[in-house]
Amino acid sequence: MKRVYLDYAATTPCDPEVIKVMEPYFFEKFGNPSSIHSFGQVAKKAIEDARRATADFLGAKAEEIIFTSGGTESDNSALFGAAHALEKKGNHIITTVIEHHAVSEPAKFLKKLGFKVTFVKVNKSGLVDPGDIQKAITDKTILVSVMHANNEIGTIQPISEIGKITREAGVYFHSDAVQTVGHIPVKVDELNVDLLSLSAHKFYGPKGVGALYIRKGTRIENFLRGGDQERGRRASTHNTSGIAGLGKAIELCKAKMQEEAKFQARLRDKLIKEIPLRIPDVYLNGDPHKRLPNNVNYSIQYIEGESMLLNLDMLGIAASTGSACTSTSLEPSHVLLAIGLSHEIAHGSLRFSLGRWSKEEDIDYLLEHLPKIVEKLRAMSPLYRGKS
Repeated sequence: MKRVYLDYAATTPCDPEVIKVMEPYFFEKFGNPSSIHSFGQVAKKAIEDARRATADFLGAKAEEIIFTSGGTESDNSALFGAAHALEKKGNHIITTVIEHHAVSEPAKFLKKLGFKVTFVKVNKSGLVDPGDIQKAITDKTILVSVMHANNEIGTIQPISEIGKITREAGVYFHSDAVQTVGHIPVKVDELNVDLLSLSAHKFYGPKGVGALYIRKGTRIENFLRGGDQERGRRASTHNTSGIAGLGKAIELCKAKMQEEAKFQARLRDKLIKEIPLRIPDVYLNGDPHKRLPNNVNYSIQYIEGESMLLNLDMLGIAASTGSACTSTSLEPSHVLLAIGLSHEIAHGSLRFSLGRWSKEEDIDYLLEHLPKIVEKLRAMSPLYRGKS
């Protein structure tokens, strides 16, 4: 059976060159980077090389990069760290209604601790209006957190404009760039951010490792305590192999990103054009122009996303649904509801995300079979039969 992976936004395979770089640190170069002997110093060099590669990609200084266990820890560290460091100055945090749970859940928890949190709305394309951020800022605001691009609908936010506003207001600005690093240019000075999160497994690196950019002079409380690793900013023995892999992955992305983005955007646009020509009653989610080069999200009316996923999987096609349904919750995606979709339409959403090994024949295979699946499921749907 043909196998087609169209879920790169969920995770990416490790590039073989990344695996090759990681391999020695499991046995041959296994030393603890905190040790002063030669075994440790070999490992430490790998970490510092990766730090420089990450800083180079972001246009940052090496000492502004700390390594973490991934995007979730980086986001949590930014929110909790800034909130607790600045709580004597103020207690107000601003974020948006479409953030990843790694940002929205810490924000809600901080609210329980007595902080005030404003969740700014977005338009029907999922775009945040910088003016709404500006209006929400008060003399008690200490942090604004807005994702660089949305993980579900691919909309790229006006981060640079928001950053200018926060800088003028003297407010820290954090951006979750987990979906953008390795796929589009991400330069911290151009974006005007003080804190930025990334995760290796989203750009062909290993799982379980990420980084947090902290602009020099930015005050945050340590999220993890118990050691002086990462210049005392993040306790825990370094994941040397993972960090080395992150460094190689980000180097590869810097070299390949422009060419890959151009190719993926062509495949993306083919999907965006062809799906409504082959399937009636569909809606593109996300901004049609300010969009990640590898993201397509469609709502297909009258049927459920999970049913489509299962049928696609039986044909070897991996995608994801815009609906966050689980065995204990039937609530659709908060992102799709935030852009104004009804529960019914939000439940029928599919996300296709492209990557380094996507091929045009994969898109053709999907376009051949998706209309047949939709037709079959709609034939069984009372909503579709009763639409007229």
